[in-house]
Amino acid sequence: MFEPIREDLQAVEREFARHIESQVALIPTMGKYIQSGGGKRIRPAVLLMASRMSGYTGEHGAMYASIVEFIHTATLVHDDIIDESEVRRGRQAVHSRWGNDVTVLLGDFLYIKSMSLALTQDSLEFIRLLCDVTLRMIEGELYQLTKNGVVDLSQEEHLEIVRRKTAYLFAGSAKLGGMLGPATTREQQEALWEYGFNIGMAFQLVDDLLDFTGDEVVLGKPVGGDLVEGKMTLAVIHLLGTGDERAETLVRKIALGCEATLEEWRELRALLVHHRSIDHAYRIATDFVERAKKALFAFPPSAERDALTYLPDYVLARDR
Repeated sequence: MFEPIREDLQAVEREFARHIESQVALIPTMGKYIQSGGGKRIRPAVLLMASRMSGYTGEHGAMYASIVEFIHTATLVHDDIIDESEVRRGRQAVHSRWGNDVTVLLGDFLYIKSMSLALTQDSLEFIRLLCDVTLRMIEGELYQLTKNGVVDLSQEEHLEIVRRKTAYLFAGSAKLGGMLGPATTREQQEALWEYGFNIGMAFQLVDDLLDFTGDEVVLGKPVGGDLVEGKMTLAVIHLLGTGDERAETLVRKIALGCEATLEEWRELRALLVHHRSIDHAYRIATDFVERAKKALFAFPPSAERDALTYLPDYVLARDR
């Protein structure tokens, strides 16, 4: 999909490595550890491909893509502390290796570094968008924390968490790419926001489903973590809405007790399948994917538009 921007994505990796440098040796050490852990780099890729589709050919794309990756990485290291996640991408999470105190400060460094880099580009409109997206993400994390352990969470409350924690950064990435274009209209920039937003919604809903359908080795983290952490996701919310008393008893026991036996987990997955709760969540993710594709009609046909059109299908099909 992203063969046309392969070199740009490599430039993003170089920018990330260059700007993680510091006289405090621990910062680049931790930064390189995070970078070497891999990652899909979908948000930078969306920004770069959107900029190409919008007619941009300059060098600022890689810089803005690296800024987005700095913001995303900051959220990951902070989230792992909050969730007490021991594993990230198949190996020790940063806080597990270096401790919470150091990792909190690294996340702060990454956030401030992202804004510092944005300031070097001297565009108030771009900086305003990045700040707005980052604030929404932090609000989303706080909102989710207030809902942890709330078994009766509504579908709309869950979707609001997804919007803030995930979708807005995707939306901002796509729109930033469009803003780099020399002649994009306001309507096209908003179409890119809509595209990224819907991709982000689908991405997170599929990610939530992998908690029930994924393979632990392929996924690079333990399955079943969300419910054990008290987080209600779309499939579980749907399951509770069926009125199945055994399902409600089981969900409450796992979410409030913060643990599940293998037998309980197998039973829960069987109930999710029986009541087609996984299908329900997947169907909603598919609806977001279709909305994302439709938003691209604001642009004329091109290889870049084709690549962005294929991306939502990859999001639906991914297994990690």
